[in-house]
Amino acid sequence: MPGILFGIGAYGLWGLLPLYFMVLKPAGAVEIVANRVVWSLVFCAILLTVMRAWKPMLAAGRNPRTVATLAGAALLIAVNWLTYSWAVLNEHAVEAALGYFINPLVSVLLGVLVLKEKLRPLQWAAMAVGFIAVLVLAVAYGTVPWVALALAFSFGFYGLVKKGVGSRVDAVSSLTIETAVLTPIAVGVMIWLSMTDAATLTTNGAGHLWLLVASGVITAVPLIFFGAAARRLPLSTVGLLQYLAPTLQFILALTVFKEAMPPERWAGFGLVWVALVMLTIDMIGGPRRNRRLRAAAAVS
Repeated sequence: MPGILFGIGAYGLWGLLPLYFMVLKPAGAVEIVANRVVWSLVFCAILLTVMRAWKPMLAAGRNPRTVATLAGAALLIAVNWLTYSWAVLNEHAVEAALGYFINPLVSVLLGVLVLKEKLRPLQWAAMAVGFIAVLVLAVAYGTVPWVALALAFSFGFYGLVKKGVGSRVDAVSSLTIETAVLTPIAVGVMIWLSMTDAATLTTNGAGHLWLLVASGVITAVPLIFFGAAARRLPLSTVGLLQYLAPTLQFILALTVFKEAMPPERWAGFGLVWVALVMLTIDMIGGPRRNRRLRAAAAVS
């Protein structure tokens, strides 16, 4: 039960993130991401101190290979954060939700192309339906849905890069190193925005300032919840919970942000959901399939 609650907490908070970005106006996407990086590092430092967990973080930081891997992950997550913030602030929340619906399909594709994994028939069928969905949505939008694809591929590659670290680095240490890599750039951006009178951190009242500072907590807490859920739940359960975030984002885009959803977009989204159902059925059947294979191997 605690694992389920942690998982719902993580994906629920990620799903409600568009509401937070909207109350940060008039801050733009670049300023939001810069503050998110800096205040996440501050929050992680406080958290590591309270948890007395500096030792594993420093050990990871002394490993050049680990730092290089996490630096690559940091650049990918920065692209993801920037794209997502821009999308929500510029009336593309529906397309942003689409990106996270497509993400599982991208992860499967990367597994084939990069890790040389072999797909089962149902997975191939899901990939084919997903490809058709992107074509339908390209017609619906009048162009390739670049925002959705940028989000799906940046997060897909982020997961792939993080797979190289595996379980050697815990969630808080990983986020600390990633934000530390990005902080010099983020601080430079904040200084530049201030010098060009484009910064809103200190010019829109105390409430706005503290909302931006809170981005550190809002970034780190869902990640910590996710780590706690992943340690307690089967991978298949975590895989099912991941659909909660884009579902909430999609509902917010339609009901709160009042974004358009013409029939052709519904058709594209419907195909994406069909592909996800296929992947889910295949994923749920995985444990049973593995048991049969083990039993067959034992008999032989």
